Amino acid sequence: MKGALAFAAVGEAATGLALLIAPSLVGQLLLGEQLAGVAIPVARVAGIALIALGIACWPGSPLLGMLTYSALVTLYLAYLGLAGGLSGALLWPAVILHAILTALLTRDVARMRYDLRH
Repeated sequence: MKGALAFAAVGEAATGLALLIAPSLVGQLLLGEQLAGVAIPVARVAGIALIALGIACWPGSPLLGMLTYSALVTLYLAYLGLAGGLSGALLWPAVILHAILTALLTRDVARMRYDLRH
């Protein structure tokens, strides 16, 4: 069973990386249509989620997977608001919420690593 989980984790992370790098190409290959407009940032957030899922499913690292997702989505959403010209009513509250979650998860990872050493 662990082999299947590792295989799935790598596959999801690879798909997520592809969505980050070339979302329109992935849309073309998977759905037969290129992605355009707002579908591109949505696909990239999905890519971030798939990378985090791959990390979370890797044996022993669900907390690290959630930290990865929260940190990357914080940065990407902030980028969209600052440089991408996209900004809905909930964009900045989402950035702030994910920044807080990232800080809390970072604290938890640090505590977990400290506990493992002592």
